[in-house]
Amino acid sequence: MKSIRISQLLEDEGHDLRLTLISGTQGLKRTVDSSRIQKPGLALAGFTEHLHPHRVQVFGNTEISYLATLPEDAQRASLAKLFGEEDLACVVVTKALDAPKALVDACEAAGLSLMKTPLLSSEFIQRVQLFLEDALTESSSLHGVLMDVFGVGILLLGKSGIGKSEIALDLVMRGQRLVADDIVDVTRRKGAVYGAGNPVIKHHMEIRGLGIINIKDLFGVSAVREQKKIELVIELQEWDPHQEYDRLGVEDKHLQIVGVDIPLSVVPVRPGRNMATIVEVAARNQLLKLQGHHSAREFAERLNRAIAQGAMRRNLGEEVE
Repeated sequence: MKSIRISQLLEDEGHDLRLTLISGTQGLKRTVDSSRIQKPGLALAGFTEHLHPHRVQVFGNTEISYLATLPEDAQRASLAKLFGEEDLACVVVTKALDAPKALVDACEAAGLSLMKTPLLSSEFIQRVQLFLEDALTESSSLHGVLMDVFGVGILLLGKSGIGKSEIALDLVMRGQRLVADDIVDVTRRKGAVYGAGNPVIKHHMEIRGLGIINIKDLFGVSAVREQKKIELVIELQEWDPHQEYDRLGVEDKHLQIVGVDIPLSVVPVRPGRNMATIVEVAARNQLLKLQGHHSAREFAERLNRAIAQGAMRRNLGEEVE
């Protein structure tokens, strides 16, 4: 399971968490492995049954106000029990509230980082969950081309020089959209895989003989996308006359990317084949499959029924004779 250090919460710049460290520098080495956030609530009163480890604990107005109602000795006892139950991640005080001395001392004693943010609890929780979801997702980079073809995210794979970029350029000329060329950054989110262009070469494409071209500048903003869910992988292979290729498409193949199985089609490449048309037809066919229509299987079923009916007629004819 992927995890991140608490120190990365302080280093974030993209989600505007506005965190400052109050105490507990030793706790910055602790890790978070869940995007779920917890408010202690009843756990401060001693009910710690639903306290979860490795989660960010948010102390808002309710928690700070409750501690203020207790004598200092009771505050320390409550916090010692809370922080002694599970291996918690860190503590964040929201709304720029002053952290009670008992809370500061308890975090120091437990080796927990104590941080503060001026954001309201609800707003901070929303932002930190988005940050953790992004930081904890499995990610990788692939050598390929990602296109949005009729709304279907198609990842083109194949060895260097087989023509992936040329096919993508042909698709762009037909009105399809480029997501990434050469380097595709992929991440897993909620059981699906999303691809995006590497920030360094985003919107650019390398065409041998022409060099680097900017698809957004040449064809307009409608010719590119920032990211796309990958729904089909097409692996391009050089045509081998000695190899058997799937001619029916009844059996589905898959390629695993960051732990998720993605439908895979292996397509041979040779002169005379219009690869852009094949990719567009593959996208349309994938849309049909997503709607519950598997053309190859339906054809195979009709063929099997026709064969069975033909055999039955022959048997009946033999019986009549």
